[in-house]
Amino acid sequence: MKRILHHSRRIVIGVVGGAIVLLGLVMVPYPGPGWLTVFAGLAILSVEFEKAQRILDYAKRKYDLWQEWVASQSLLIKFLVWSMTAIVVVLTIWLINGYGMINHWLNLGQGWLESPIPIFK
Repeated sequence: MKRILHHSRRIVIGVVGGAIVLLGLVMVPYPGPGWLTVFAGLAILSVEFEKAQRILDYAKRKYDLWQEWVASQSLLIKFLVWSMTAIVVVLTIWLINGYGMINHWLNLGQGWLESPIPIFK
């Protein structure tokens, strides 16, 4: 019985932690808590999986190095980094038809605001 409980716990931690990591990875390019969510998922996984702790430590080091690198760059590079982030956000909203819904709700008649992906129309 103890063995079954242990395996059940590992499965639950693996599924929950893995789902949180995946959700965080989807959120990474967007403003907000993407990396925090990834780190939280890895922390959950590290309760049962030693490799997750190593990945968490590695990811935190790389994140800190990235933050230091960006902070040490000129205003132009900082502007380019944040511009790329903004472009990713705007394109994603367009692709999932966010602007198309606003176009429809406000009856703007601007077809170019509609997503080119048929499943999101």
